Amino acid sequence: MITDPWFLLAVVASFTGYAIYLAGLRCRLVEPNRASWLIWSSATLVEAVTYAAVNPGTPQAIVFLFSAAACVTIAVALWRRSRWAAPDLLEGICMGSSLAAILLWLVFREAFWAHMLVVAVVPVSFWPTWRSVWADRARERSPAWGLWSIGDLATLMLATRTGGQGIGEYAYILVELGCHASVWFMIGLTTVNPLRSFGWREGRLRVLDAYAPATNPFAIAETHLGKAVFAAEGFRAGDAIVTFTGRRLSAERLPRHLSGPADRFVQIARDTYLGPSGAIDDLINHSCAPNAGLRFEHDAPVLVALRDIAAGEEISWDYSTTLSDPHWRMTCACGAADCRGVIAAFDTLAPERQHWYLSHNVVAPYLRPQRSNVAA
Repeated sequence: MITDPWFLLAVVASFTGYAIYLAGLRCRLVEPNRASWLIWSSATLVEAVTYAAVNPGTPQAIVFLFSAAACVTIAVALWRRSRWAAPDLLEGICMGSSLAAILLWLVFREAFWAHMLVVAVVPVSFWPTWRSVWADRARERSPAWGLWSIGDLATLMLATRTGGQGIGEYAYILVELGCHASVWFMIGLTTVNPLRSFGWREGRLRVLDAYAPATNPFAIAETHLGKAVFAAEGFRAGDAIVTFTGRRLSAERLPRHLSGPADRFVQIARDTYLGPSGAIDDLINHSCAPNAGLRFEHDAPVLVALRDIAAGEEISWDYSTTLSDPHWRMTCACGAADCRGVIAAFDTLAPERQHWYLSHNVVAPYLRPQRSNVAA
């Protein structure tokens, strides 16, 4: 039965979904709800085991066991990358229900009712994720949800082909399908494109977006700092180079353990940061003598050329022009003749350097003097 095409589709779709979701998590392109994944990592394991006990010998039980292992992997990865806090009331109810199902199965040996209790917990456990996506659908903008929905549909077809019957076999599959599909619809059906999880959305790598530029104005190459962005064609002084995208986050929602090159967050207001986009703007390096700067137009940061930039020249900007956090520091090795040696808040720059950036309008608005008479 493991050669059944529906079984193979279910396994491949589920495996691909978990793999690219984990890739998106590592690239900080998704912001999973910690409560939901903690619940799923335990509940899916109980569900897989009780499903196998209620429906012995079915191939779909293998799919559920695999999904349980994958859930645990993502929960562990999320634990290591997220800020953690005490669960709220709803999250506590979800966790308590999952624990009750485990006790019901282990203490009373009631596999069927433990199975059904976990089935009932599934939509409850999705509530924190639904609430999170409703507030900002970019938090879960991953093709994994579409692939999981496809995998659930294949599992349902597999159960039908193997003569499945009764609520004990179909309830969990249908509930999982409905929950996964609901998130998929909320974030948008176009997110089935797996390349999105790897940030391949700029230039020639743009796949399912509405606009595909004819040429790629950028080239990626390695430098002593790692990946860097180079101009594949020339830019004139004042030209817009790229708009910085990514979702906006309050300071309290920033992942912990951020420092140095691993930090892809840009401070754009006193308590607001722009998260990584997974696109070209994430790779543009700092320089103490930059050829570009961030200009905020209609509240969107646009990188503009401060002078003519020749084809083949690395594009760079000064990270300090958006920073106010007095505790953030990064060693600088940009190689400029007047390299400061450390990247820090804007107010640590020499007054004449602050004046130069302000006069060129490449300082975050919240850092500008209330009444500045700085001449251009």
